Amino acid sequence: MKILALLFALLFTAPNSVYDFKLKNIDGKNFDLAKYKGKKLLIVNTASKCGFTPQYTELQKLADQYKGKVIVIGFPANNFGQQEPGLNDEIKTFCEKNYGVKFPLSEKVSVKGDDISPLFKYLTSAPNPDFTGEIKWNFEKFLIDENGKLVHRYRSQVKPLSTEITSQL
Repeated sequence: MKILALLFALLFTAPNSVYDFKLKNIDGKNFDLAKYKGKKLLIVNTASKCGFTPQYTELQKLADQYKGKVIVIGFPANNFGQQEPGLNDEIKTFCEKNYGVKFPLSEKVSVKGDDISPLFKYLTSAPNPDFTGEIKWNFEKFLIDENGKLVHRYRSQVKPLSTEITSQL
């Protein structure tokens, strides 16, 4: 009985940080956010057919300019206006060809609703000085500190290279 209780606790323990999440990248390979311990992360829900899609350019510039300080990770999602209809390989090709994206991309996920990714369920409910709750649109940004904790959240209109973000790096 003790073994069963221990197994249950291991399987259903609430995450302590983003480092507790294991995901798949855009190529379908496993990747563990714990590999980024000690670095800041900027997690962004992205889409290829959105008015904010040009932010991919600034996200890549941010990744290049602040290399070693922050890791940008894009999470393609089709939750808003069907603006990310493609398959993973199509999304990857689009991002590389049109915006020179080299930062990590996850496989396509859901960032709201009944099928919300566990990572985004955690991020949208994690305390931070800005706001909590459901994501409103594509290109919302979540700044994670070196300990895996959400420290700031930014709406879509906040550009990646804005002082609101860069001053926190």
